[in-house]
Amino acid sequence: MDVMKYKNLVYVQKREKFDKLCDYLLEYNNRVNLTAIRQKEDVFEKHFLDSALGEGLFFEGANVIEIGSGGGFPSLPLKFIRDDLKFDLVESTGKKCVYLQSCVDNFALGGVKVINARAEELGKDPLYREKYDCATARAVARLNTLCEYCIPFLKTGGRFVAYKSGECDEEIEEAAYAIKILGAKLESVEKYALPSGDARTLICIKKVSSTPLRFPRGLGRERSNPLGNGFR
Repeated sequence: MDVMKYKNLVYVQKREKFDKLCDYLLEYNNRVNLTAIRQKEDVFEKHFLDSALGEGLFFEGANVIEIGSGGGFPSLPLKFIRDDLKFDLVESTGKKCVYLQSCVDNFALGGVKVINARAEELGKDPLYREKYDCATARAVARLNTLCEYCIPFLKTGGRFVAYKSGECDEEIEEAAYAIKILGAKLESVEKYALPSGDARTLICIKKVSSTPLRFPRGLGRERSNPLGNGFR
């Protein structure tokens, strides 16, 4: 992982855009809790740079669904540096959706749509199910739960890019059953560190066959009884 390449991209080449997004995020954060990170230098590293580091994992011109968008990470930084990507941002909290839509409007982000919905319900909708080239999520849930949220949205051949903190070996192991039963396989795992030394992992999962219609299960079972956690 060439961290310095992306640091130059975020901190120098796209600095003006990211400065404006940072100021907007921190100002809005006084009204709606979007992030616990409140120092500008930390926002740049732990949100912007961290999001940008996965950009090479998204197919050219990909139609991407982001689950649990929150403050818009990794989607907004990725859109700033990869305008070819199209995003549907799925967020269940209405106030956060208002923030995300204001970012889309204020920064003139074409090809970005905000959807106020729960992933486990949207994943059953034929308008969205198995329609995307890529799915992504960051800081939402453990990997086995994320797989059940995200993989049903992917076309066969599509890719789920999971942004995780730490080393994640245990999460990857416990998600093996979920990945298999949902019609996917582990493609790659890339570990790296941010300039501060914080450990991060990018996990790529490839969709290899159609997801059985019973997934996602809904009613909160993705979290309360994750696949592989006694579920068979």
